[in-house]
Amino acid sequence: MLNEFSLIRRYFSRHKNSSDAAILSVGDDCALLAPTPGKVLAVSTDMLVEGRHFFAGADARALGHKTLAVNLSDLAAMGATPRAFTLALALPAIDEAWLADFSDGLYALAERAGCALIGGDTTKGPLTLCVTVFGDVDAHTALRRDAARDGDDIWISGTLGDARLALGALRDEWPLDAHALDAARRAMDQPEPRLALGAALAGVAHAALDISDGLAGDLMHILERSDMSARVDLDALPRSTLLARQPADIQRLCTAAGGDDYELCFTAPVDARARIEDAGARAGVRVTRVGTITAFNAEAHANAGAARLVWTDGRGQPVTPALRGFDHFND
Repeated sequence: MLNEFSLIRRYFSRHKNSSDAAILSVGDDCALLAPTPGKVLAVSTDMLVEGRHFFAGADARALGHKTLAVNLSDLAAMGATPRAFTLALALPAIDEAWLADFSDGLYALAERAGCALIGGDTTKGPLTLCVTVFGDVDAHTALRRDAARDGDDIWISGTLGDARLALGALRDEWPLDAHALDAARRAMDQPEPRLALGAALAGVAHAALDISDGLAGDLMHILERSDMSARVDLDALPRSTLLARQPADIQRLCTAAGGDDYELCFTAPVDARARIEDAGARAGVRVTRVGTITAFNAEAHANAGAARLVWTDGRGQPVTPALRGFDHFND
């Protein structure tokens, strides 16, 4: 019978993945990670809880991928290069088939991203997955949320909304046929962190973040941290062919307020448009301009309730959709 330590040795000790990243890796009280000369460490932690972030009975291999992908997406948003990660698992029971599939999905992405598993913890409890990821980044070119400037273009990578489209169908909010649901679920279950694009944007873009809780909520983090406002064209938000076939209200909800996209939202000066397009082409990722950063008028905001984020339609006319991002404690 497996115990905590034999479980770790069997499923989470693939040392070939960690030999170059750490001086000391899985199996000791701490991992030892040497700093990279001229770089600073970018560190991020994310937790996935069954019933909150994924459905009970979710495919284990896809879940292994997503557990790491959502953390690598944070590194991409900073323009950082992945280096290593730790994994903490709470498991209701030891299921060897589940563990084999989960670790296969986890390591497949880790090896592709060059990110080594260097430690962690396991315990018994409701299924909970927590990763802390470490990356290297130049302190002077790291992409931050507080760096948007008046006149910047607002860009989105990839497409938005398919994950929310799948979630809505699974919740019986709207119908999807089996083929469409399978396609949408791939976006929800196996997001692709935009690492190559994030690295290419470092030193070109001003501010960035990854879209995890929906554009309506996440873009506000950039605006508030940068003390800016924005105008965003709802009709310009990039969407898949699948989503574009849905009713207009579903398209707007999914693209603007859906979660689990893990695409990059970033701002950059107008004169960087050619470099942004080139970065997207080199990374093999679609990039779309969707709006503009504008100066924030604090007096107008205080006196008249002027919105920090203004949505428009394709003709530039203001619209007032009821859109907000995901809230972990209220949704």
